[in-house]
Amino acid sequence: MNAGEIIVRAGRLAAEGEPHVLATVVSVARPASTRRGDRALVTPDGALLGWVGGACSEPIVVREALRALADGEPRLVRIGPPGSGGDAAPDAVVAESSCASEGTVEVLLEPHMPAPLLSVVGESPAARTLATLARAIGWRVAAELTGGADAVVVATMGHGDEETLAAALALGVGYVGLVASSRRASAVLAALRQRGLDEEALAHVRSPAGLDLGPSTQEEIAVAVLAELVAWRHSRPAVPPVVRLAEAVDPVCGMTVAAEAAGETAVHEGAVYYFCCSGCRRRFEADPARYLSTAAP
Repeated sequence: MNAGEIIVRAGRLAAEGEPHVLATVVSVARPASTRRGDRALVTPDGALLGWVGGACSEPIVVREALRALADGEPRLVRIGPPGSGGDAAPDAVVAESSCASEGTVEVLLEPHMPAPLLSVVGESPAARTLATLARAIGWRVAAELTGGADAVVVATMGHGDEETLAAALALGVGYVGLVASSRRASAVLAALRQRGLDEEALAHVRSPAGLDLGPSTQEEIAVAVLAELVAWRHSRPAVPPVVRLAEAVDPVCGMTVAAEAAGETAVHEGAVYYFCCSGCRRRFEADPARYLSTAAP
């Protein structure tokens, strides 16, 4: 898969709301097996798709990519032989490689988290305008209530409001808004009470949805709702990590690898050991005692 295809795949993952890291080679000092502009994708399970170097670079890229997904921060990683990080950028992550090649590679890792998913229910002008505006600022938008929605706005003008709101509240959606007049909103909430919803649940319904702009057109209501949604999003607690960082030290070369993504493992006396490449694994299996005197699983 070439660099262009990687970009296409990254766009598809973003559209599907899948977190991932785009890895791009930005600098190469020969000898090295990669070129500037080579790219790869790393997913939360530690899978790497594409090319940013061979067996010595990949474990480091995967490890740092998973760390980037955990904290949401991009990072520049410099991979090279011992002592090659002297002229690295001050904020770069310097990772020493025990590879026979003495080349140096710098890889930019850019974590991409899922954009919020907004379900806009209804065919009113406010609903159509809101959907358009939300897409313009990068939100994912569904035209019906869907599982995994971060926010739901009901703007049906009285066509099935109660059913949709009840379903959204049952799903535990973070933001539930109803576009309606105050009188209509009171009637809808009363109907939901008759369905058995308690006051705690009903308190999650924002209605009239959106900032109070006074008398407004349908299109202006959509702007007011979007403004409230943006404020709501930025007031939410930080998103928890999307990965579990389990790391281990290769007992042969000393490299820290992402344990769950390690492609090379060995079991010795009931303990599992993780390796950066097949060469380290073979050396360990040939003489475990040599490496276990100074290493732990």
